[in-house]
Amino acid sequence: MAKILVIEDTQDLREGIIQSLKCLGFEAIGAENGKTGIQLAKVHFPDLIVCDIMMPQMDGYQVYKTLQQDPDMMVIPFIFLSAKADKSDIRKGMNLGADDYLSKPFTMAELADAITSRLHKKSSIVDPYIAEMKDATSQISALAYQDALTKLPNRILLYQKFKQALEKAKKRQQTMAVLCINLNQFKSVNNTFGYSTGDLLLQTVAERLTKILGQENIVARINADVFSVILVDVSGKKFVEGQVKAILNSLANPYWLNGHKILIQANIGISLYPNDQSDFGKLLSHAEMAMGFAKQSQKDNYHFFQVEMEVKTAQNSLIEKGLTTALDNSEFQIFYQPKINFITGRIMGAEALLRWHHPDLGMVDPNVFIPIAEKTGRIVEIGNWVLKTVCTQTKIWQDLHPIPLKVSVNLSAFQLRQEGLVQTVSQILNQTQLDPSCLELELTETSLMEDVESAIAIPEKFKAMGIKISLDDFGTGYSSLNYLKRLPLDILKIDRSFIKDIFHAPQNATIVTTIIAMARGLKLRVIAEGVETQEQFNFLREQGCQAIQGYLFSPAVSAEQFEAFLAEDKRL
Repeated sequence: MAKILVIEDTQDLREGIIQSLKCLGFEAIGAENGKTGIQLAKVHFPDLIVCDIMMPQMDGYQVYKTLQQDPDMMVIPFIFLSAKADKSDIRKGMNLGADDYLSKPFTMAELADAITSRLHKKSSIVDPYIAEMKDATSQISALAYQDALTKLPNRILLYQKFKQALEKAKKRQQTMAVLCINLNQFKSVNNTFGYSTGDLLLQTVAERLTKILGQENIVARINADVFSVILVDVSGKKFVEGQVKAILNSLANPYWLNGHKILIQANIGISLYPNDQSDFGKLLSHAEMAMGFAKQSQKDNYHFFQVEMEVKTAQNSLIEKGLTTALDNSEFQIFYQPKINFITGRIMGAEALLRWHHPDLGMVDPNVFIPIAEKTGRIVEIGNWVLKTVCTQTKIWQDLHPIPLKVSVNLSAFQLRQEGLVQTVSQILNQTQLDPSCLELELTETSLMEDVESAIAIPEKFKAMGIKISLDDFGTGYSSLNYLKRLPLDILKIDRSFIKDIFHAPQNATIVTTIIAMARGLKLRVIAEGVETQEQFNFLREQGCQAIQGYLFSPAVSAEQFEAFLAEDKRL
């Protein structure tokens, strides 16, 4: 087994070279600097040394000169690596006696060719390794251009195939389409059924894509759960849509893997040549961008790239960056929308709503920045700040006004999945000295349905602490009555979408009436959101709804304005 010493200060590159050589059955050792490299060379006496030139303290030239002073080291082939491609550098290395020189970036196949060539010249040592290295070279080449799991082209080979297809398209004035295909919930397949089943799923997806698209089109795997397709010679947008729908239908068919029936959905982003771009990198980037919009869409699971997406993506990037400093810069503010008791007409509580005034973008819609905060994980820190701020403020109001005021705070699905959430809430209540019965935590149907068992266990712990649990946006999700009766709820909130058209869509009135009756049977309180007119108010009161919130009384207001409402005892 050939032994190769890799001296490279860039960790990712060093580990990448070592891993490639090891997975092919070779012994490879690494050194992060020249001094360590010299020590390892004298201990292990490698068959070949690969050494970076530009390293701190001791560069590659110094390493080579030092090793050449040892007669035992002089026979070891030496290959220099450098990000500089200046002829003087190449000449300097060769004048010293180095065997070869590779400019960064290089492929593993290029490095393998250099290693094979140098070891071949070292005939007195290399004879046992010549056949092994030839085989290794071909395997490294395959690794450089092919996805090991699916045997499809990887991103590098996809680019090369695109260039070949582009030449033909230019000559024939043809249109091409670049697709990015994401498998929804692929991680959950790995988590639920194991990685071996996940690997089989990816291989089966690759087979289905190859079968439906044929040999004339190009299929590649470019990421863990992302495939890319180049459709050559497409006749227009409608033709592409037909192909995309065929792909979606094929991938949606059940997968029987390791005794499990698995269903997945895919999202597809599409960019067109020459309409969008002629550069492959831009086309692929545009397709990935469109795929992201398809994932966020609640209507369509495929999207064509549009210029507006770049603006939106740039804005999201600005938002993501701004979220890292928003708390430190005191850019967040809590607004409170009053909840009104139907019987007394008085304020009985409020829903706390987060607002963000971005220094450049102005007021940013929570529906825009909350998903980004969840994606980046910033929602945990922000959510803790919201909870502490609300509890502190509520305690102040409780002390000032003899009203059993209850304030609700929304919890996202991401927060529910965080370890230590119950402990964090408990600590905040202790720090602020707020009675737990004055705090309501609002959950949504969709957040609960992601993991029903955990969704039941966590609210139960909150209930044991005396905190009230509210199910927000009821009627818009997909929870069954079986789960609903198991959830430790206190309050149901009827979504504003049902209230808005209660007199124009008869089915909405029926739904609202049914929800109120069901809540009574389950001994739950009902709050209607988005009440804007006296007619809506009267209808809800007649049906037995217990509380409302909405513009009929007041929109969400600052803490100061809410305090003024309490001071004047404002009533509906």
